[in-house]
Amino acid sequence: MAALKTQALILRCVDYGESDRIFHLLVPERGRVTAIAKGARRSVRRFGGTLDFFNLLRVHLERRGGSMSRLEHATLVRHFPALRHDPARFALGCYLLELLDRLAPEGGGPRDMRRLFDFALGSLGLLQGHRSEPVLRTVLELRALDALGLRPELRRCVGCGREVGGAARIPFHVADGGPVCGSCGARRTGLLPVHLGTLRALEQALRLDVERLDRLVLSPAALAEARRLVGRFLRFHVGVELHSERFLERMLPTAGGAPRSHVYSAASGGPASAEAEE
Repeated sequence: MAALKTQALILRCVDYGESDRIFHLLVPERGRVTAIAKGARRSVRRFGGTLDFFNLLRVHLERRGGSMSRLEHATLVRHFPALRHDPARFALGCYLLELLDRLAPEGGGPRDMRRLFDFALGSLGLLQGHRSEPVLRTVLELRALDALGLRPELRRCVGCGREVGGAARIPFHVADGGPVCGSCGARRTGLLPVHLGTLRALEQALRLDVERLDRLVLSPAALAEARRLVGRFLRFHVGVELHSERFLERMLPTAGGAPRSHVYSAASGGPASAEAEE
């Protein structure tokens, strides 16, 4: 990549030296890209305050040897202000960006990278227009796994390929990525029991258009079960607890509790800094 002019979303920002910043960007052509913005902490003319989370940017990237690109210019295409003023939306948005920063590949098939970028952009748009709720978190986590090529199997036994059913609760093997039938489950340990109805609801969450996700209704028990399944599957692939996860649990409680109001930006350091300030 000698030069690239494209759209981008900021996944991560780190101060570097006295005036520079290093950004992890998600771009539709190449997935995750690391770029340094020289003088970003001082230059108003070059970047004009555009280098912030929850901004869709038009960027000019240059590759001048080494593993890091140089961010020469950025202009604002669209922003999502509701994510900065609603603490629950902000927390879920930061969590999704950190998840993508952790799992998004540096390079890949053009179609896969475009699909991943479209998911990220569509998720910000969804959060802009919908109140953040636990069911929305679970759906976005599942769809993130799908966009990353890590989607769990939800209908067929991962051991023999037969469709699971015939029992109210189905054993799910996180490491193998899906449910198992009785005979295949007998040879495995660490199985997570899940109701068949919960698996079908998660399938529906993947099929529904974004505009129709509000039609997905889960009982409190089914939501708790779905949260447990998707959460364990995510942790298996991520490997560690994300920095924004505890902040999200505070800002988007599963039951009760009203989060405090804040306004956040990339310059404030994101959710980790918000916790430190309280």
